[in-house]
Amino acid sequence: MSSGAWTGVAVAGVAAAYALGSRRLSSTPLSSAIVFVGSGILLGPAVLDLVDLERDPAPIIALLEAALTLVLFTDAMTIRRRDLRTGGFLPCRLLGIGLPLSIGAGWLLAWPLLPGLTVWELALVGAILAPTDAALGKTAISHPRVPALVRHGLNVESGLNDGMVLPFFVLFLAAIPGTHYAEEGVAGVFWRALVLSTALGLLVGGLGGRLLQWSRARGWVTGEWRQVYPLAVAAASYELAVVTDGSGFIAAWVAGFAFGFVLRRHRTGHKQEDPDRTAEFAENLGGLLASISLLVFGAVLLGPALEHLSWRIILYAVLSLTVVRMLPVALSLAGSRLRPPTGAYIGWFGPRGLASVVLALLVVGENVPGVELLGRVVAITVGLSVLLHGVSAVALAERYGRWYEKAAATPRDLREGTPVPESPARRRLDPPDPPER
Repeated sequence: MSSGAWTGVAVAGVAAAYALGSRRLSSTPLSSAIVFVGSGILLGPAVLDLVDLERDPAPIIALLEAALTLVLFTDAMTIRRRDLRTGGFLPCRLLGIGLPLSIGAGWLLAWPLLPGLTVWELALVGAILAPTDAALGKTAISHPRVPALVRHGLNVESGLNDGMVLPFFVLFLAAIPGTHYAEEGVAGVFWRALVLSTALGLLVGGLGGRLLQWSRARGWVTGEWRQVYPLAVAAASYELAVVTDGSGFIAAWVAGFAFGFVLRRHRTGHKQEDPDRTAEFAENLGGLLASISLLVFGAVLLGPALEHLSWRIILYAVLSLTVVRMLPVALSLAGSRLRPPTGAYIGWFGPRGLASVVLALLVVGENVPGVELLGRVVAITVGLSVLLHGVSAVALAERYGRWYEKAAATPRDLREGTPVPESPARRRLDPPDPPER
């Protein structure tokens, strides 16, 4: 049997084993991310050597790009305008103030700790490690004792910041000589990757949503194929941007917004299409691909990076998960009347995940002089995030929940208690279990 076949058997075995014990493990510190990343290290060149980026990189890159495309599309598709209206001050502060500050802080902190990288390579490090991945700390974000305002804010932030960081990533990459984007110059990248890709995403997503409504009004589409349809819209927006030398990820993210907006805005008779039900299959598939992507990350990035550790890389990873995240969050929440424990909780639970991994691998494929150091920094930071955020999620959610319940019982008004309509926009984080029989 070929090594590729053994790789498929191993990946399928890990996914099946976790699926069988997923409900039991959901209440323990052993998160799905820890299981898949740890399994990846075992399957990679460091141990069993079944997964290797250099041996056959094309399928691995395709898997990671497909996973991020689906996550970007479905996250954007299920974000509602009310998510930014009711209780929206929290995600708006985190995204509008905290995200740019995090990119800047990561950039500046890398300067003394990562010598050898150019100014724009340092900026790439800050951009790649800025987006958060709520799936890596799902217990902390979906725990019922955590106030709805905080759960809502972290969910919306995670659903939007990976798309919002893409323009920074593309422009920083275009400023590095020798890369694909640098050939067109910053002005060319601005028009193709940002303006054109955004326009294509709006066109494909909006048109795709109208066509689905038109077909549903005539009874032409079945329930099963209605859930498959978003996959085609996401793929079309991504590929159309790629063939026009734009950014497929930006196009897919914008297409998700347009697709979801059209489904909610335009009614079919007396019925309204529910984007959350339509996106359910795509979300579940995206979640599966994201988990497999974490396994691949453990094999091709984290495992080799563990063999080349240095105190500078470890220190930067620790500071990236603490100072680079928590200080911008504290500044963004100044004047919000949220209590310090809430600021600390939000600041800590900003795990790095799929977006950082995919963006790092895209840089690996470019002609970037400092790519080895950059890849190791991202790998160790994400790996440390998977471990620390996964292990601490259950305990800290319980502890913060107890604090909130005690504080809510006092006469003083808590802004954390602001009522927020629960949105299923991030349902893939905590799918409901079937009733026991």
